[in-house]
Amino acid sequence: MILAGDVGGTNVRLALFSAEGGTFLLREAAKFPSRDVSSLDEIVARFLGGRRVATSAAFGVAGPVRKGRCEATNLPWIVDAAALAAGLGLPKVVLLNDLVANGIGLGELSEDDFAVLSRGEEDPEGSRALVSAGTGLGEAVLVRENSGWRPLPSEGGHASFAPRSAWEIELLRHLQRDLAHVSVERVVSGPGLAAIYRFERERSGRPEPAFLAAEIARRGDATPAVSEAALAGRDEVAVRALEHWVSLYGAEAGNLALKVMATAGVFLGGGIAPKVLPKLLDGTFRDAFCDKGRLAPLLARIPVRVVLNDDCALLGAARAAAQGAIGT
Repeated sequence: MILAGDVGGTNVRLALFSAEGGTFLLREAAKFPSRDVSSLDEIVARFLGGRRVATSAAFGVAGPVRKGRCEATNLPWIVDAAALAAGLGLPKVVLLNDLVANGIGLGELSEDDFAVLSRGEEDPEGSRALVSAGTGLGEAVLVRENSGWRPLPSEGGHASFAPRSAWEIELLRHLQRDLAHVSVERVVSGPGLAAIYRFERERSGRPEPAFLAAEIARRGDATPAVSEAALAGRDEVAVRALEHWVSLYGAEAGNLALKVMATAGVFLGGGIAPKVLPKLLDGTFRDAFCDKGRLAPLLARIPVRVVLNDDCALLGAARAAAQGAIGT
């Protein structure tokens, strides 16, 4: 059995797969809130319950991985491949950046696992880019290797946020009240949507509707409450916040596409994109994606797709475990 993990700032997803005929069959899976425990080792032990069933293992972790070790970006964890291997009784464990795991996982998906934002024209010689907004903002580039794709890790989500308009300059100044460095991740992520909503609420001078305040309190997280209210058209401030957020997401995806010449396609991963798909499809994202002056025609030809399969990173980790030290 192959043990695969997708370690994010909000949840850790673990799964056991069997490999049959070149594909992976899911045998068991569970999700754990990341902040309820002190380490990945503890979650793995809880999931397996003392069983020694894994013959190989790999974990995609949100953060930079160096020499089998990762200081998680949005968790107070240090994840160590050697310690995990010892706990599992395995000679080694593959540890890789979560976007590398997602990039590998793209090769395990079918056409039904994607929603098309822009059909475009795939360049047979171009690279691909993967941009995933969730608890943080992950980015990766995929380069051609033999007959497939090799994902390369990136921490591009922590690059500086570059505002494009007077409104975005105002947002930047607002965020600088509390942050020494405003990265793209601070606006293009789940917490980023919540921050944009709070900024818009302050600017509007209008009180928060009772239904929305209650929903935010019930969930303990403004992001899903705001996005759902926006999609339903129940609150004008939430509608504007989501509009800005999707535009910022499109702009950053376009930035990455230019930096790596992702003319073979851009993929949107993470947990948020499928949930706000109607808004992504209304043209707001693509307008911002293509709004790059003289390079707009190049971007207009790039295919853009949303990853709908929530198991993408787990499948990528399973493939990495099966093949050995990919991405380490």
